[in-house]
Amino acid sequence: MSLRLRLIGLVAIALVVSLALGGLIVSLIASRSVETEMSAALLVGRQAVDNAMEDLQTSNEAQRDLENLIASFAGNRHLRVSLVGDPDAVAVPTREDSPFGSPPDWFVDLIGVAPTEARIPISIAGTPSGIVAMETDPHNEILEVWNEFCEGVIVLALFCGQAMLLIYLFTGRALRPLDRMAAALEKVGHGDYATRITDSLAPELSRLGDSFNRMTQQLAEMDQGNRELNEQLQTLQEQERRDLARDLHDEVGPFLFAINVDAANISRLLKQGRTAEIAGHVQSIADAVGHMQRQVRSMLGRLRSPSLAEFGLADAIGNMVDFWRRRNPEIDYRVAIAPECDGLGEVADITIYRVVQECVSNAVRHGKPAMIDISVRLSSDDPHGDEEIVIAVADDGRGMREPSGGGFGLLGMKERVAESGGRLTLADKPSGGVVVTAVLPRQSPRRPAVRLAAAAP
Repeated sequence: MSLRLRLIGLVAIALVVSLALGGLIVSLIASRSVETEMSAALLVGRQAVDNAMEDLQTSNEAQRDLENLIASFAGNRHLRVSLVGDPDAVAVPTREDSPFGSPPDWFVDLIGVAPTEARIPISIAGTPSGIVAMETDPHNEILEVWNEFCEGVIVLALFCGQAMLLIYLFTGRALRPLDRMAAALEKVGHGDYATRITDSLAPELSRLGDSFNRMTQQLAEMDQGNRELNEQLQTLQEQERRDLARDLHDEVGPFLFAINVDAANISRLLKQGRTAEIAGHVQSIADAVGHMQRQVRSMLGRLRSPSLAEFGLADAIGNMVDFWRRRNPEIDYRVAIAPECDGLGEVADITIYRVVQECVSNAVRHGKPAMIDISVRLSSDDPHGDEEIVIAVADDGRGMREPSGGGFGLLGMKERVAESGGRLTLADKPSGGVVVTAVLPRQSPRRPAVRLAAAAP
């Protein structure tokens, strides 16, 4: 059921309940009113009979005057008057009609006013002359209440119908921004992150519209970042392929050609019986094969290195630092990894390793530092009391030359930390150099990752 119909249904229920309560209250008031009217009619009738008694005392035709007294009540709306013992002396109240028909039995029972009777003895000159019987008839009064009730119901029905129509129209108008917002969300679901809500909204919906626009803007920025990241990744992959192709061409190709030449020379020497000269060519082939094995091993190391699962976090970082120490021995490498940080799980180990790897690589290649300090520890400074993993890599080099941006490596590191539910900060040190701090939750929500290199950057 739509929200509009639900609102109309709630209003209808409220109106029906109000009508039921109002009808109950009206019935109680009407019952008292009818009962009061019947009592007043009976009292007025008794007074009329009492006043006529004085004239009857001096009447010469008392019986005729008594019948005339009964006849005087003809046309009364509420009393049925008769002379006991005289079937002709009866005054019946006039029955009124209603455009809404006779009141149903349930309505009469709801009013609940029963007829009452009074008997007045008549004495003329001290002699009993008859009895006047009076009986109230609430029919006309109940009919009047019934007419008022029906008119009220008609007015209320017209009012409710008009209210329902107005509610239907106004709720449709009020909910129209939600329809547009649903359409905008559907566009976002199909990847159209340029969608914005520019319509003027009610105060209750303006915050929702602002939040939607901020969300789509962030999604657009993330989508653009992912596109740029994919482009850079494709560029790096092509560059890596070109590097491998060049290495195969420059390092392996010539030696394969040399092996082919040596093999041809060996074949020629064998045919000529010059076996003494074959040893030199065999040694050349062995040297060429050894060189190619070293080159292939190096390329395989670039493609796939030993995993963290085989070394552990501390050893993997140590191997990576040794890699750089052999190439840059003038740098002082300081590594401090808390024992409890070894074995946090493959996802956490991979993230920590990649952050340290990228920071050390950037420091060595761009910062020209004399010292690089690496630390990994657990901290309980989180406001919620959860343990966090703190990775800090600091150097005393030249500092950040691109404070507002960064290359693919920095962007990838930010993406990796954000995907793990953490945060990354970069800052220049007052004394010179850069400090990179990454804080990760102890229980990373990130999906399982593949094994990564532990011996080379």
